[in-house]
Amino acid sequence: MKQSQFLDVIDRDEAEARWTAALDLNVLPAEVVHLGSSLGRILAEDVRADVDVPSFDRSNMDGFAVQAQATFGAMEEAPVRLRHNHEVISTGMAPTDEVKLGTASTIATGGMLPRGADAVVPVEYTDLEDEGRVVVVTRAVVPGGAVSFAGTDIGLGETVLFRGTRLTSRETGMLAAVGREHVRVVRRPRVAILSTGNEIVEPGAPMRPGLVFDSNARILCDAVRELGGEPWFVGTFRDEETSVHAGLERARRDSDVILLSGGTSKGEGDLNAQVVAQLDPGILVHGVALKPGKPICLASDGGRPVVILPGFPTSAVFTFHEFVAPVVRRLQGLRADRAEAVPARMAVQIASERGRHEYLLVGLVERADGELAAYPMGKGSGSVTAFSRADGFVRIDRNTEIVDADAEVAVTLIGRELEPADLVVIGSHCIGLDAVAAALLAEGFTVKLVSVGSQGGLAAAGRGECDVAPIHLLDTETGEYNRPLLPDGVRLLRGYTRMQGVVTRTRETRDVEALLADPEVRMVNRNRGAGTRVLIDRLLGERRPPGHAYEPRSHNAVAAAVSQGRADWGVTIEPVAARARLRFQPLRPECYDFAIPDDRWERPAVRALRRLLEDGSPLRAELRRLGFDAEEGR
Repeated sequence: MKQSQFLDVIDRDEAEARWTAALDLNVLPAEVVHLGSSLGRILAEDVRADVDVPSFDRSNMDGFAVQAQATFGAMEEAPVRLRHNHEVISTGMAPTDEVKLGTASTIATGGMLPRGADAVVPVEYTDLEDEGRVVVVTRAVVPGGAVSFAGTDIGLGETVLFRGTRLTSRETGMLAAVGREHVRVVRRPRVAILSTGNEIVEPGAPMRPGLVFDSNARILCDAVRELGGEPWFVGTFRDEETSVHAGLERARRDSDVILLSGGTSKGEGDLNAQVVAQLDPGILVHGVALKPGKPICLASDGGRPVVILPGFPTSAVFTFHEFVAPVVRRLQGLRADRAEAVPARMAVQIASERGRHEYLLVGLVERADGELAAYPMGKGSGSVTAFSRADGFVRIDRNTEIVDADAEVAVTLIGRELEPADLVVIGSHCIGLDAVAAALLAEGFTVKLVSVGSQGGLAAAGRGECDVAPIHLLDTETGEYNRPLLPDGVRLLRGYTRMQGVVTRTRETRDVEALLADPEVRMVNRNRGAGTRVLIDRLLGERRPPGHAYEPRSHNAVAAAVSQGRADWGVTIEPVAARARLRFQPLRPECYDFAIPDDRWERPAVRALRRLLEDGSPLRAELRRLGFDAEEGR
């Protein structure tokens, strides 16, 4: 038999371009699977929460629900005494008694905070007197102390997971937390694997000189599985045209990708290329300028990838990851690969409790100087999102009370290699931002979202730690949003407007002034530093209605407090009010814009963001559909 030679040895990039141009690399169809079978799968949909998590304001400790104001000044030497309410609030029950100033209700860890209460005094700082009728408090608490507010972890309507996410135990826990029993995932790419060669025997078979155990099949099957594909070992085939042809025809009946191992060197007896050449369009590349891996053969079967990998294991593995792995990922809607401990600088100062080792979940972003900055991701011990979205954790020694900002720390990565995001977003979160991120993800960009508020985001932009900082800050001197507050070296990209207003339950018909005039009406406030708090303070002036010290940190928590009757009114944005089915009285729009460091303005993902936010774009239409005034100028 006359030995044929390589068709053409070409450059790696040219080979990939020539091959992929002939392939159908559309994402495979979706299928619905039970949550219990979803581990390792790729989401085929954006998952939005149908509930708030937690769904109510809950106690983080065993203790007593109080109005924090009543405990101010309490200490061991001068305790405060409160009247003990009869109601005992256990988990799973809805409290009925209101906590008034000077009273306290027993509450269990996880119990629902009653109306009137804005904090919990841990049981270890209390005692009982007068046969249990009086609660003695020996340490003051602040509003919000030992409380997880409704929607603090996950808000109703919030996108908790995006299409294209690989589901690990963190993500499946997230899905369970929002009540998902079934989930739409991308069908696993089915990869048929054929081992060829007269010298190949499977592990466990008798060995004799001239034979080799087939390691390539095991390597390739498990490499496919690691990538999220479904490997199918078709079998081992001798160097006979009829045998290889039969194996290939079997593989063609039920596969998305076909791999043949061996038979690419054009030596006598290697027939794989001759068989594959009969496909349509057949062989596109035979020989690539690689070391090792030069004999690889890249082909197409009507758009289906077909690859003949070199027989030597190291060559097979190298070329698999160079050419095949990207195809398997693309069929699942993924991009690049995602390594154990990495050095980073702490982004903010962290206080720790002396006497115990502490583990701090962090998200990692690249700073302007090339080092990594570690942002704390914690929302409390009950948070699902912190674990889901963290890149790793920092160990804080038991003798350390303070970890200073910019201190060097070692971050242990969680279960995956660190994948730099194409766009790092640090700042204020908004459900409209979810739509922006989804639009970028649809274009193949990866996005990391770190929610630290507008002020934290603006500081991160000033330090060059992010590409984009979403902000909505009102300059009290000029009455203008955002632009007057930009630091040097940071420019503003117009985002969208969000209408802010007063929300009440639907049966409430009074206007805002009538609500403020009623001393029995209880409000829910917002945390200091929030853009909405500035508006509330202006609205109230010197008035301090009941509930003024009740300060949850999100729009969703405000809506939940009003919906559940723990407050009678609050200020939130219109889309959140609509999702919670609350009555909404507009106050004024606010501008939700994007602060971008000058040196990030021309990055590819930032350019894509700027294009997506142009007037008349599909993203603008989607933002309007969500309830944002996306086309209004300043």
